Amino acid sequence: MSRLIVTGTDTGIGKTIFSAGLVQALGATYWKPVQSGLEEETDSQIVSRLSGRPALPEGYLLQLPASPHLSAEAEGAEIDPDSLPLPEVDGVLVAEGAGGLMVPLNRKVLYLDLFARWGAPVILCARTQLGTINHTLLSLKALRDAGCPVVGVAFIGDAEPMVEETICQFGQVAHLGRLPVLGELTSDALAVAFQASIRVDLIREALAQGEMA
Repeated sequence: MSRLIVTGTDTGIGKTIFSAGLVQALGATYWKPVQSGLEEETDSQIVSRLSGRPALPEGYLLQLPASPHLSAEAEGAEIDPDSLPLPEVDGVLVAEGAGGLMVPLNRKVLYLDLFARWGAPVILCARTQLGTINHTLLSLKALRDAGCPVVGVAFIGDAEPMVEETICQFGQVAHLGRLPVLGELTSDALAVAFQASIRVDLIREALAQGEMA
């Protein structure tokens, strides 16, 4: 089994759409460990609809759209990281975090801690808007300080070549491409944009190296 983690520099940057494109491109299975907020579609439902690929049941389904630790506490519960090992699947598993790296799962454990425990390669999604250099470089440092292997940065939004180059230069990280914001968000449109914009070849190489390690 090959595993990939998709995380982001912040919430609402489009990493679930990126995950859907990645799952579709790799013929992978999707898993969201913790879903906070059930007002509309869950991230698993979005990814399955756009990718046409299966999604595993979430480890925790929480009603309140907030940080996972607050959502769990609102229901009188606590998220137990020990209950969230990476599932075994045939082929590739894509696991998506919530928000950014420093999002708490409970009062002692952050998502970053869970990623470090898993030890799987990480793709960091970053928006191209103002402020992204600081947020992305801080996230890369946090990942490396925690011992997480980083595949590269995938940008989402309008093209900002100089900003993207600056991040990859200072972060010493691979540029995995830039997924534009799609006017028509359909399975076919996402597949075309992903194929044209994202370096899936680099992602496959990282997976192959992980299997040989």
